[in-house]
Amino acid sequence: MRFKRLALLALLFPLHGTANAAEPLKVCAAENELPYSNQEGKGFENKLAELIADGLGRTVENVWWQDPRYFIRDQLEQGLCEVVIGVDAEDPRLLTSTPYYRSGYVFVYRKEKGLKVEDFDSPYLAKAKQIAFMPDTPAELLLKKINRYYDQFNYLQSLVGFKARRNQYVRYDPEKLVKEVESGNADLAILWGPQAARYVKAAEGKLEMRVIPDHQTRADGEKVPFHYSTAVGVKKDNTALMDGINRVLREKAKDVQALLKAEGIPLLPLDETGSGSHAPHKRKK
Repeated sequence: MRFKRLALLALLFPLHGTANAAEPLKVCAAENELPYSNQEGKGFENKLAELIADGLGRTVENVWWQDPRYFIRDQLEQGLCEVVIGVDAEDPRLLTSTPYYRSGYVFVYRKEKGLKVEDFDSPYLAKAKQIAFMPDTPAELLLKKINRYYDQFNYLQSLVGFKARRNQYVRYDPEKLVKEVESGNADLAILWGPQAARYVKAAEGKLEMRVIPDHQTRADGEKVPFHYSTAVGVKKDNTALMDGINRVLREKAKDVQALLKAEGIPLLPLDETGSGSHAPHKRKK
């Protein structure tokens, strides 16, 4: 009877032993890029990585990076890690999953002003004294179009949160940019919605976050996308892992959406028209 019970247990709980024996899922993760990821696991992409690894019957092993410009070349492509959470859908450098959310850039401003800043033709943008934004993003292009970029240059430099001495990598902290608005030092911030959401939520109702419509154009008439879809990325030849990730994203879709909503991320329909390619202006990675 003892052997029969052991055999029955093996049939009932085969995945538990497999999960324990499985190799950890090596995730390329930012060591200090909240709200996405940090070494304390406080980012929403840290949580997404745990959710995906659990669905694969594996545990997470983070492979930390500091500079977003090189980790795909130096870590993922060299086999030091396997997965990147939160990349642009159809990123040409990677094999990407089915997108698991779509969001957009947002205007952030204080509710007390009673404003409705809905687009770049808003009169408030023309008179705002200080506008917090990140360079090399769609916001930069549109601020140039309405002649509000160059008069913000000195203010922009004051927002730099980190600058590497060796390679001149410059980092802007989204929390700082949102708090500039909350404190009244800036009249407005323009940020990628998932970057801003946590800090707008922490302001406890003092701030308004409005998604910018996706019909913006540069001065020459070329469209500048403001809405983008987000996916998981792996090396181009790792189709087996990607099949597993897509399965997990289907099976845990409700859990993924619950996590994103808890973060406060403004979510747009995944079937919205437009692929949202970021080149050459990057969203975040």
